[in-house]
Amino acid sequence: MPGPEHKARSRLPSAERTTTWALLILILFPLWLGRLWADPANPSGKDDTMEAARLRMVETQIVARDVTDARVLAAMRKVERHCFVPFESQSQAYEDRPLRIGYGQTISQPYIVAKMSELLNLKGTEKVLEIGTGSGYQAAILAELAKDVYSIEISQPLCNRAKKRLEKMNYRRLHVRCGDGYHGWPEAAPFDAIIVTAAPTEIPQPIFDQLKPGGRMVIPVGDWQQELLVIRKGENGGIERRSIFPVRFVPMTGKVQKK
Repeated sequence: MPGPEHKARSRLPSAERTTTWALLILILFPLWLGRLWADPANPSGKDDTMEAARLRMVETQIVARDVTDARVLAAMRKVERHCFVPFESQSQAYEDRPLRIGYGQTISQPYIVAKMSELLNLKGTEKVLEIGTGSGYQAAILAELAKDVYSIEISQPLCNRAKKRLEKMNYRRLHVRCGDGYHGWPEAAPFDAIIVTAAPTEIPQPIFDQLKPGGRMVIPVGDWQQELLVIRKGENGGIERRSIFPVRFVPMTGKVQKK
C-alpha cells in the first residue's frame, strides 16, 4: 500500500496539467474575446499591401480623371478606405466601385468621393455640413480638408458605428449626429459648404437655408435619372446651379420623401 507521500506525488502531474490549462485559458480567452468583439473594419497596425493599393487607387482612379486639388489628393492617400468597409469587403476597398456597408447603404466610389470633395473648393478654414454619414469615409476626408465637420446619418446602426470608428481615429473637430438630414443642423448653421451623399428628388429647402451666402453645396439630385450639382448661394440668397455629370446614389430618406 502506498503511503500518503506517494499519493500526494501521484496527484501532482494532474494538478500541474490543470494549472497549465487554466493558464492557457487565461491567456488565450481574452485574445479570442477581443477578436470576437473587435470592429472588423478597424484593423490595427500598418498594412503595406493596403497602402500600396490606396496609392495606386489615387493615381489610376483619381489623378487619371483630372482631380487636381493637391489637398484632396493628399487626403485620399492618407485616409484608409479599407477601415470603413465590412471585413469581407476589405480586399475590394480600393477598387473603382461603391461597396455595400449594410442597411441598404453604400460607401461611394473613390473617384466620386474625391470629385465631390474637390467641388467644395475647401481651403481649410471652413465649417462643413455633410448629410449622410454612412460609413464615415467621406466625413474623414472632409475632416482632413476643413476646420469643422458636422455629419448627420439617419440610420441609427450606421450612425453609431461611424461615430465609434471616427472617435478611434481622433477626429476631434468632426461631429456626428443620428437623425434626419432633411432638417440639417440648425444650431451649428450657417455653413460655408454642404455636401449631400444621398439623392433627393429636389434640393431640400431647410438644408439650402443653412448655407452661407457665397457658400456652395454639392448634391446629387433626381429619381431614376440623377445628376451631380454644384449649388452656389448668392449674396442676396439666390441660387446658382451647375450640372457636373450623371450619377447614381441611394435615395435620400426621411421627411424628404414626403415632400
